[in-house]
Amino acid sequence: MPKLLLEQEFPLDPAVYYLNHAAVAPWPKRTAEAVQTFADENMHRGARDYPVWLKTENALRAKMAQLIGAHSTRNIALQKNTSEGLSAIAYGLDWQAGDKIVITDQEFPSNRIVWESLKNKGVKIIEAPLSGEQPEQNIIAALDSSVRLVSVSSVQYGTGLVLDLEVLGQACHDRGILFCVDAIQSIGALPFDVNRYQADFVVADGHKWMLGPEGLALFYVSDNALERLSLNQFGWHMVKDRGNYDLKSWEIADDAKRFECGSPNMLGAYALNASLSLLLEYGLDQVQQDLMGKVKVLEDALLTRDDIQLITDIHRPQRSGIITFRHRKIEPESLFTHLKEQGVVCACRGGGIRFSPHFYTPESVLTTAVELIPA
Repeated sequence: MPKLLLEQEFPLDPAVYYLNHAAVAPWPKRTAEAVQTFADENMHRGARDYPVWLKTENALRAKMAQLIGAHSTRNIALQKNTSEGLSAIAYGLDWQAGDKIVITDQEFPSNRIVWESLKNKGVKIIEAPLSGEQPEQNIIAALDSSVRLVSVSSVQYGTGLVLDLEVLGQACHDRGILFCVDAIQSIGALPFDVNRYQADFVVADGHKWMLGPEGLALFYVSDNALERLSLNQFGWHMVKDRGNYDLKSWEIADDAKRFECGSPNMLGAYALNASLSLLLEYGLDQVQQDLMGKVKVLEDALLTRDDIQLITDIHRPQRSGIITFRHRKIEPESLFTHLKEQGVVCACRGGGIRFSPHFYTPESVLTTAVELIPA
């Protein structure tokens, strides 16, 4: 995609220095236009073209499958958010007292609270530390015969630490342990291969690196895990013959759509379908390459400052779009407030300030944001 066209896709306010894709991303122009077109159709024709809407929903499933390397859309469901997907897993599995779940000690609450809620079933939660040069080995060391499931974030929201999912997936596979990945901080920013990682479950909201709206998330379940999850929500949308409203008997869908109990978020589907079309058109390998270039610009600019200390480990071979730092003289909350007043959109996370550009972020935004950090 030519640079000019890419710039046209992101006509951000020049007074805004947007470095917060790890929270909520701006929409591309095509996404806003897709929503406007959908709204106009509703205003003038209502649901007359509903069959066309369904085609867009199916197109979104196909793009999601392509984004994570899934072989089929039968393994893809649309959920409201990551928490809903994780809850479908947590309350779909048959737990026994003494079962263990391994997470890490740096998880976002979505990937901690849901598992902790199972304690009343006698399930024990193990938090593996992410310290040391090989944090994956800390997770693997926690895998004893009582562990039923491992659930980790592909990228840690606070520090940007990228875990080696291939190593973790193999360890789980070798031990017969289910492997769940909260991929909200990587899908849309980094290439993702669900088969190479041998993941049983993958969940990710669309409003961060996928550049979509809040309220719609990817939910992947492997063929092996599909039949292991019981259902806790029921409705017209999760049955085989979903269009036959007069049928008194029903069967659950054979594929992952069984986890979609009711009417879909069609507005969100139009938006996210448009956003993913941009990412796939640009190419995830190219997205990663450009993003790593933007992170390097930030890193180099921050390293010139004696008053800045990086929290993100910049020496790991795998990097994400997150770089977190602290000021040696200014508390993170005060610095966050100052940057916000200057138009820098970032976050206070991981014990410092988190910058998270995307592949399209102009370098001038990166350098200006660093210059706006007081001495």
